[in-house]
Amino acid sequence: MAPIATVTLNETDDNRKMGAMGKTTSGKQLKIKTYPKFDSLEEERLYRKQHLAAAFRIFAERGFDEGVAGHISVRDPILEDHFWLNPLSMHFSQISVSDLELVNEDGEVVIGEYPINGAAFAIHSEIHKARPDVHAACHAHSVYGKAWSAFGQELEMITQDSLRFYKSHAVYDNFGGVVFDREEGKRIAKALGNGKAAILMNHGLLTVGESVDEAAFWFISMDKTCHAQLLADAAAAGSGRKKVFIGDEEAAYSYEQVGPPHKGWLAFQPYYDDILAKTNGSFLK
Repeated sequence: MAPIATVTLNETDDNRKMGAMGKTTSGKQLKIKTYPKFDSLEEERLYRKQHLAAAFRIFAERGFDEGVAGHISVRDPILEDHFWLNPLSMHFSQISVSDLELVNEDGEVVIGEYPINGAAFAIHSEIHKARPDVHAACHAHSVYGKAWSAFGQELEMITQDSLRFYKSHAVYDNFGGVVFDREEGKRIAKALGNGKAAILMNHGLLTVGESVDEAAFWFISMDKTCHAQLLADAAAAGSGRKKVFIGDEEAAYSYEQVGPPHKGWLAFQPYYDDILAKTNGSFLK
């Protein structure tokens, strides 16, 4: 298992970048986790697969599973037009590294024993093609994501956590049934644009990232943000109170503190450590 890299925080650049102080009161330099550096692409492949398997376990704990719906993919660092994802009909809570399937750009299983979800391929392959910077994508039918998707609207900037998605998420408002058509995947990729997330109307949520850690955290946070939005809307409707919106200047500034890729990666690490401890690393096999 690849170690997590750390950097030493100084009083200037790292302080501003990470939002943390650089030293203890005694003068000792502080360190913070960063994405590891690898000696080989094989090591990075294993790291990506381990964190992909962990993401499935974490999604299962949060009830993001629903039958065969939902999928997470991560780009292979060696075969860059291939990606790893979950086999069809395996519960998220049971997925380990050895269960992951490697699929080429034509949707053919290169490594694995089971078929994949056709909708997963239709969506994810087109996103990976359209966005070379995207190494991972998450889609699931989470309850709050589904509920909010029924409105076909972007999230409102009404909480600090919602600012992770400030001007970086979109709505795909053309529900076309179960996505088996790759043209539908292309349209979803176009709607996503350069953002980190899309609300698929009448369907669910989609998040992407430079790492599977980042994409998975955006999904967790977006589902929670949908939950908060639904509660706020219900409270406003029932009480007549008006919601207070965060201004663009404050939102743009705060986005730089909570929305960049390295912040998404870092925010996922407590979840990874937690599932590693809870399962005694069983998903690593």
